[in-house]
Amino acid sequence: MPESPQPPAEVVLKGVAGSPGVALGPAYELISGEIEVPCYTIPTDQVEAELARLDQAVLTTRDQLEELRTQVAKRLGDDEAMIFDAHILVLEDRAILEETSREIRTRLLNADYCYRAVSDRFLQAFSAMEDAFLRERATDIRDITRRLLGNLTGGRSSHNLGDHLKEKVVIVANDLTPSETAELPRDKVLAIVNDLGGKTSHAVIMARSLEVPAVVGLHEATSRIAPGDTILVDGYEGLVIVHPSEATLFRYGKLRRQKEQLRAIYEAVVSEPSETADGQPFVLEANVDGPMDTAKAHRRGARSVGLFRTEHLFLKGDQFPTEEEQYEAYRAVVTSMKPGSVVIRTLDLGGDKQTDNPVLPADEDNPFMGFRALRLCLAHPDLFKAQLRAILRASAHGSVRIMYPMVSHLAEVKRANALLEECRRELAAKGIPFDPTIPVGAMVEIPGAALILDLLAGSCDFFSIGTNDLLQYLLAVDRGNERVASLYNPAHPGFLRLMRTILTEGKRLGRPVGICGELAGDPLFAPLLLAWGATSLSASPGALPELKFTLRRTTRAGMAKLAAEVEASTCSEDVRRALRAHRDTLAVNPDDLPKT
Repeated sequence: MPESPQPPAEVVLKGVAGSPGVALGPAYELISGEIEVPCYTIPTDQVEAELARLDQAVLTTRDQLEELRTQVAKRLGDDEAMIFDAHILVLEDRAILEETSREIRTRLLNADYCYRAVSDRFLQAFSAMEDAFLRERATDIRDITRRLLGNLTGGRSSHNLGDHLKEKVVIVANDLTPSETAELPRDKVLAIVNDLGGKTSHAVIMARSLEVPAVVGLHEATSRIAPGDTILVDGYEGLVIVHPSEATLFRYGKLRRQKEQLRAIYEAVVSEPSETADGQPFVLEANVDGPMDTAKAHRRGARSVGLFRTEHLFLKGDQFPTEEEQYEAYRAVVTSMKPGSVVIRTLDLGGDKQTDNPVLPADEDNPFMGFRALRLCLAHPDLFKAQLRAILRASAHGSVRIMYPMVSHLAEVKRANALLEECRRELAAKGIPFDPTIPVGAMVEIPGAALILDLLAGSCDFFSIGTNDLLQYLLAVDRGNERVASLYNPAHPGFLRLMRTILTEGKRLGRPVGICGELAGDPLFAPLLLAWGATSLSASPGALPELKFTLRRTTRAGMAKLAAEVEASTCSEDVRRALRAHRDTLAVNPDDLPKT
């Protein structure tokens, strides 16, 4: 008898964990076809017509992106849809369009060929950058280039998988663009596997929002995986296993069941009281970017917003929203969260949040430490006052608090408060209602501000720690730089000492101190932050169920013991050992499973 064919050998590929989860299914290779671009000369008298053709293609592409943004906002929320606001900025980038126009005029070549040549130069420049965040923005340029060239040439610039996929698949691509990711049929996609990309790539952001596992940065997935191959995607560890063995399937089947059970356990507590096992209350709040996010916050058990990031309203082009447009957005969030409160952070543009609006300097050597946030607002009082008036008007509809970002000096807060008082008088003179006692607070994200809380307290009703920037500035570590990413470590004893100092000082001054940075949503650190006196923790809605579950199992005695061990630690490894040991005391057991 002929021997039965041997099954293919298992192959394990290691990449970057992008979106958590485990999925198993056939591979579908998504090939992003390049648009064929002709090259031909044009007579001098046709130059203006060719420029007009380029302008029309830009307008058509913008319409497509705005429609895509609307669809994504409805499906996933405003935060994810912001990706396409960034795409519109790339599309309308003056440097690219002006250079393309110059090439058309001087070389007398067709618009599509000139645009391709210019965008290729920008692509090469971004791809060569050391900064990981900026390097990944090359994908955005590539995405926009394909779409615009498709409109110029009449070629296809995107895939519509929903029309012909007959089964659920794992998407395998070299560099899945945001447009392609947004258009994936959710009911047919099991997971996403990408040769390129990192933790901050837009494909990863979209995958998390779609709640499908993703592994990126594999480099050789498209060359090692054939269409139809059975692959297992481990979005927790960043592994892709081609032709998984029976033993591997058994192991991952058990892991997937455990993760699903854990998620069910976490979700089961969202409506339970926010208090520790021995009855100490705690406050969990949501970070949101706009009205679309409040439904997510409610589903995850949040009853208040600890951080409304208003800058997302200002990143939709070079024209800033009017006072009326801002008021409508703020009012929508405030009314949807009633009777809970909403902390509205004033405009925090700059750093990695750039626009084409001329209020931002075009070329800053170090924008993260430059003309941004409150500094920018105080230099443009008309812009700032329009926002303050909109926030005050929204305060007539519910509980609102105002928070200033990037505070470094007492004089900044006093100047901001003086402008706020001007806005109060202007609204009162017109008979427009607002809360006259609206609380005002400051973000503590610059080490210098952390050391003058006693001075700031006279002008602030509350504080909120922005751990992301505070850690970055304290340790002099660019959190977007892969070369020093390992040094961006919240377990650093110096950083934790500063956190404890801020929380202790806030209590002494009688000022609530919340935390709204990434650390607030980490279940490993949350018990420690409560032990030191954090009055609230504000995190992304998706992080809240596990956070609440963890804190409901802690006790005051357990947190005090953890705090003492961390304070006695001399290195990051000792800190993490203490944090993990405390977490292990909260281990899940079968009795925690929700009853059905």
